[in-house]
Amino acid sequence: MTDSTLDGLDLPALRQFFAKEIPDFSGTLTATLLQGGRSNLTFLLDDGRHRWVLRRPPLGSLTPSAHDMAREYRVVAALAASDVPVANTVAFGGEDVLGVRFSVVEYVEGTVIRTEDQLRTLSNQDTTRCALALVDVLARLHAVDPAEVGLSDFGRPSGYLQRQVHRWYDQWLRVRTRQLPDVDSLHAKLAATCPPEGDTSIVHGDYRIDNVILAPDDPGTALAIVDWEMATLGDPLADLGLHLVYSDPAFAPVLAGSAASTSPRLPPAEDLAERYAATSRRDLSKLDFYVSLGYFKIAVIAEGIHARYRQGLTRGAGFESVGQAVPPLAAAGLRAAATL
Repeated sequence: MTDSTLDGLDLPALRQFFAKEIPDFSGTLTATLLQGGRSNLTFLLDDGRHRWVLRRPPLGSLTPSAHDMAREYRVVAALAASDVPVANTVAFGGEDVLGVRFSVVEYVEGTVIRTEDQLRTLSNQDTTRCALALVDVLARLHAVDPAEVGLSDFGRPSGYLQRQVHRWYDQWLRVRTRQLPDVDSLHAKLAATCPPEGDTSIVHGDYRIDNVILAPDDPGTALAIVDWEMATLGDPLADLGLHLVYSDPAFAPVLAGSAASTSPRLPPAEDLAERYAATSRRDLSKLDFYVSLGYFKIAVIAEGIHARYRQGLTRGAGFESVGQAVPPLAAAGLRAAATL
């Protein structure tokens, strides 16, 4: 895709912004739309000497609280002082440049495993090492004291789970393209069974294998966690529950039918949960609630992507399959909630 056809990116305006904000900018700039994400638009930028990654909200109307570039930029900058791997932040742009707020970080040279075919290039041993390393990195994120990295005011931990249930149902009512009683039933079940307040940590909000850049020579080493748009302070088990949901084949259509996270070559969800419990020393006795919440959340997100696809507002390939995932995800959430 050429620069002139990159919807959502005004390269002349961006060149002016880089000239003011980025030292040693060469003055020329090319851009390529990166595939993989299904929400924010992500571009690789190159000036012939440096490479960066720019993220901005999707085209079209936005749902409240979603696609907050300022929050994403802030949490990544803060975590640079921790042992959680992130890309180095470079610049943050306001609406006067692209019409929306956007973030720019350094490009991290590494491997992103998005598809089952890519995962098949790894040996069974490396596949397991990769999956367990991802769980260990998640536990490390959840061990960071928000106050120590300047994020004590990054969210409102009190009432986090109740707000999640309410917020995602509100999103559903805004983006739905059809009536799905399972979504309504799942919402009602979650609202009635919210556990009491638990631990508080920095929550990524969308943690899966293709949101982590791996070392090219070692799939057991994470170089950077990316896509922090839904990060906040909240219950760390919400992150774990969603991470486990991403292993369900029902999620595959959201990523063009071949999501690496759904591969049967990865360790089963039970093993990943055990690894997290051992590493974090957290009680997982109420894990079914968090798994159900994960299904609810991703079903609503998938419906929102499907709605934008129907409006002609998505860019890239594979969006035509996303809507197929919503009914089975909602149904799976209800099954997981049966024990609550």
